[in-house]
Formats: sequence, C-alpha cells, structure tokens
Amino acid sequence: MALHATAFSFSGVSTSSQPSRSSLLSVFPAPRRCTVKAAAFPSQYPPIFPRCKFQGRALPSDDGPLEKDESSLVVCFGEMLIDFVPTTSGLSLAEAPAFKKAPGGAPANVAVGISRLGGSSAFIGKVGEDEFGYMLADILKENNVNSDGMRFDPGARTALAFVTLRKDGEREFMFYRNPSADMLLQEDELDLELIKKAKVFHYGSISLITEPCKSAHIAAARAAKDAGVILSYDPNLRLPLWPSAESAREGILSIWETADIIKISEEEISFLTKGEDPYDDNVVRKLYHPNLKLLLVTEGPEGCRYYTKDFSGRVKGLKVDAVDTTGAGDAFVAGILSQLASDISLLQDEGKLRDALSFANACGALTVMERGAIPALPTREVVLNALLKSVA
Repeated sequence: MALHATAFSFSGVSTSSQPSRSSLLSVFPAPRRCTVKAAAFPSQYPPIFPRCKFQGRALPSDDGPLEKDESSLVVCFGEMLIDFVPTTSGLSLAEAPAFKKAPGGAPANVAVGISRLGGSSAFIGKVGEDEFGYMLADILKENNVNSDGMRFDPGARTALAFVTLRKDGEREFMFYRNPSADMLLQEDELDLELIKKAKVFHYGSISLITEPCKSAHIAAARAAKDAGVILSYDPNLRLPLWPSAESAREGILSIWETADIIKISEEEISFLTKGEDPYDDNVVRKLYHPNLKLLLVTEGPEGCRYYTKDFSGRVKGLKVDAVDTTGAGDAFVAGILSQLASDISLLQDEGKLRDALSFANACGALTVMERGAIPALPTREVVLNALLKSVA
C-alpha cells in the first residue's frame, strides 16, 4: 500500500485560508481533565539509607479522598528520572562545559504532556527516597498528574541520564542506574485499581530490562488488558541500557502483540527488522500484528506515518529551529493519546485521525525548541496557536 504525502488536513477547514480559532477548537476540543489533590510531603526529607531490599512506599496524604474525572484517564507506567542536558548545543558529553538539570523519563514525559494539553493522566513508577525523587514528585504535583501509583525506594537512588545531540545529529546517552529505583518496582507495589480505571495504559520497553520491574510491568499490562483498557506502546529504544542488541530486540518484541497502539521511529524499524528499509511499506507492515489498531511511525521534522487495517498515510510536521530533541517523541505521544482518550472513534475515522496527528506533530515540534523534556512540553493553547500560524 503506497503512502501519499499530504499537507495538514483539518475537517471542515480549507488549508488555502486561515482557519478561525473556533474551527480549530472544534477539531481539537479540550479533553476532560483530572482534578488531583496532591499528597502532603514530609517537611524534612528522610535520611539516605544504605542500599538494601526495602519495599517502596507511597507518600502519606492528609487531604482525604481524591476527586477525579477519570473518563479519559491515561495511565503511564515506567521510569521517571533526571536528565542532564548540555547548556551548549552540538557538543559531545565529554566536550560539554555545563549541564542543565531537567526532569525526564519517557512515560513521565507523556503523563505531564497529556496534563499540559488539558487531559487526565497518572504516573506509575518508582524513584529514590532522595532529593531528586522528591523533586520529581513535586513536578508531577505541579503539573496535575495523579501520582497515587508513585513509589519511593529508600535503598536506591533516583536514575540519572546525561543526553546530548552532537554536531553529526546523533544523540548520545550516559545513564547512572546501578540499580536505580525505577528498576526495583515490585508487582505487589502496583496500584491496580488506578490501572483498571484508565482509558489508555501507556508504557515503554526500559521497564522490561531487569527484574523485579519486568514482572511488575507484565502484571500491570495484564491487569489493564483484562479491564478492557487500550494498551499503548512506545519501545523507546535505549541500547546502552540493554545487555546486548539481541536482548533488546527480543525484549522489545516479547510484548509486541499485546499492544493496541504502537509508536516507533524510523531507527527503531531498522533495528527491529535487522537493517531493512524503514521507508518501505512492506517492511513496516511486517511489524503490524493482527490485533493492532494503530501503528505510528515518527519521522522527526518530516512528521509521521500512520497504519491501520483499513487505511494508511502521512501527515507533515511543523518546521522549527531545533535546540534539543529530547522529549519530542514523548510530546508527540502525549498529543495523540490526549486526543484518543477523549475520542476513541478516531481509530476508525481517517479524517479525525489525521487531525489528531497534526496536533501531535505540532506537540513534538514545539518541544524541540527548548532544552530538556518536561520543561519544553507545550500547553494546548501554544499548540493551537502554532497550528493557526502554520496554515496562515
């Protein structure tokens, strides 16, 4: 099936003239959001314990029961960490003179991105019972992300990642996980009730690398599937974290056929197919399993491709001046899941899907204009303004 290149397509909006703000609002209605009362944090951070096998805990709440509108809740499972991004672009990690601290971790980025866009989101994962862990908990609270499923490990540190975009365009990563708290989430620490309430359950592959988090991941996805929740998977390949390339390929594909929605990059297609052409439709279709509802291929500034059982195509991206590409893919995922959670019918309606992907492409593009992932995630207002300008 051949792909066809098209410009932005808005239902009922001609790209030959500038759409009104009201027409864009009708295409991208504000999702119903989740109102969350943050848990009360202790006034003093706890002492740092030597590493040992303690079960993590949730922070105590003095605010009583949570009041939530969970009709379009997206629960994101996995890692939350601190990204250190060079203050100067185009240098290797060794050459960078200084780094900017920024909260990150793909599933957490998606959760915050959805909330910034006006949607309802929750995060399930584990951080260290340390100052970085509490900082990340504060970030979720400030962004109205439900953190009922977040756990704190007194025996392991919050994960750190140093990431840069070199002059040759390649991203370079250095991770500090030996082990980090996110790797130690246990199955009996899962908030299964929160998972079962979700409209969409989103996850990556990093949580599959080691036990006990791998078993927790599989149990969480099974609980979501059994509850009729839509499963969304972004492999988010990070080869340095896996024992080998082959173990990464096997691990990523081990849960492939359970997902309803999969988002992959061109590089990940080449990796998973052992070097085949990511632009060949026949190659991409090899990754389309029988129960998949939507396969998305991101192409950076060029936009994205989409594949369903009934139709496929391409939606162009926004052209911007990139400063830091960290989190762009997560912003794209937040954009599409925020739309999907509010209107599942877009999986069967190509026009609606293209509109939602135009919105998601804009989310990704706007994120590369600032350093760091979470700090750069756009609000719905900013995205709509960018879409208005793009078709002016």
